[in-house]
Amino acid sequence: MTIEWFILAPAAFFAGMVDAVVGGGGLIQIPVLLSAFPQTSIPTLFGTNKVASITGTSAALWRYARAISIPWRLVLPATGAALLGAWLGAAVVAWIPRDAMQPLVVVMMLAVAIYTFLRKSLGQEETHAARPGDLWRGALFGLVIGFYDGFFGPGTGSFLIFGFVRLFGLDFVRASASAKVVNVATNLSATAFFISHGPILWVVGLTMAACNLAGAYVGTHLALKHGAGFVRKAFLVVVSVLIIKQLLDLF
Repeated sequence: MTIEWFILAPAAFFAGMVDAVVGGGGLIQIPVLLSAFPQTSIPTLFGTNKVASITGTSAALWRYARAISIPWRLVLPATGAALLGAWLGAAVVAWIPRDAMQPLVVVMMLAVAIYTFLRKSLGQEETHAARPGDLWRGALFGLVIGFYDGFFGPGTGSFLIFGFVRLFGLDFVRASASAKVVNVATNLSATAFFISHGPILWVVGLTMAACNLAGAYVGTHLALKHGAGFVRKAFLVVVSVLIIKQLLDLF
């Protein structure tokens, strides 16, 4: 365990930092947990990961909410719909193989990365004020992303940020803060599911949660200090890593 903590603690810190800026912390924590505990069941490891990550995500949301204005009128309907979507997505897994989703996700991520790279001004500043139909568009957006998170999952945070920027005109910093609200809600739902379906490695999860919390503090500090341009670059890096990982899994 001594050797494993040298890996798990820094991984949880880095995951919290990355997740606070653009999401994608699970890409770091889950492989490390799988490597450290190869004989442990997947639900137990996924639940342990959620215990750690939800702490960092909640801390990042709290810090963002103190520093910037979150568009709650848009975000709350999206969050409620995302909870419903996540439940529906998890239910559909029983009938549709998740592997069928992977090629489509790679294409979607490539499109997001290329569009963001080519549109240099995307998300640098807010492009328009709230519009009358945003409440319903936000709810539909949350439903779709929640369904995806419950059904498949990888890249949910990145898709949320891109959607808040592209569809609702937010800059990258406010989009990242808004994405945290939805992420906290869906992560709470997932955490409850995993706790009810198997044991959790509580010592590991809570220790990683403390490291994740510290990483989230650093990540939000960097995002708020350096602004939308920094978050945009980090977003492109994380999406590129997601694309590479999905391609490796495919081939």
